[in-house]
Amino acid sequence: MAAIAPTGSLTIALPSLCTKQCPHACAKRRRIWTFRPLSLFFPASSAGSRSLPSSDNNRLNSRSSGIFPSKGLWRRVAWNTVIVVLVASLIAVDPALAFKGGGPYGAEVTRGQDLTGKDFSGRSLIKQDFKTSILRQANFKGAKLQGASFFDADLTGADLSYADLRGADLSLANITKANLSNAILEGALVTGNTSFRGSNIIGTDFTDVPLRDDQRAYLCNIANGVNSITGNATRDTLNCN
Repeated sequence: MAAIAPTGSLTIALPSLCTKQCPHACAKRRRIWTFRPLSLFFPASSAGSRSLPSSDNNRLNSRSSGIFPSKGLWRRVAWNTVIVVLVASLIAVDPALAFKGGGPYGAEVTRGQDLTGKDFSGRSLIKQDFKTSILRQANFKGAKLQGASFFDADLTGADLSYADLRGADLSLANITKANLSNAILEGALVTGNTSFRGSNIIGTDFTDVPLRDDQRAYLCNIANGVNSITGNATRDTLNCN
């Protein structure tokens, strides 16, 4: 049985190996070992620590000589390795938490939610997670949305005017009939069937947005204006002929 104490030490209770023929050996064989990960570099004083008697230590060393050639340093190195791996597994980070609002705690949860008509105007929502959320008629006017994820989100009729969407993920998003006037989409991802049908793109900056030929052709037919923030003409950012 093993347990990690608040101090960072690992306490192991060795099970009794006694038999009915040798009942008195039970108490002698049952030992409690405490391993401290930092003891490899900062050995603790003998006071307050408990170790096996020298005779038991000798027997232990003889049994484990095939695994740990050295009876001191290498044994501690091995135990420290086991403890480091155990602790690392306990604090593994969920990839979903790389975005704000995607986890079960912390910032307001915005992933996979029905946020129809919600007002996000002017807010700083950098790297916010809106994956698969319903955002119909939501107001993002002037919001800072750099690196935010709208993967497979429904933005039908949303107001994204003057929003900073640089590096945002709009893959598979439904952005039909949305207001993108003067929005900055520089470097945004629009892979898949991202739709801009019926949207207002007057002054929208599409610099370095990887569009399919059919998407580009559609947008070039309705492109107009100059972005009031970057000064770039919408048709130029779309590389329209």
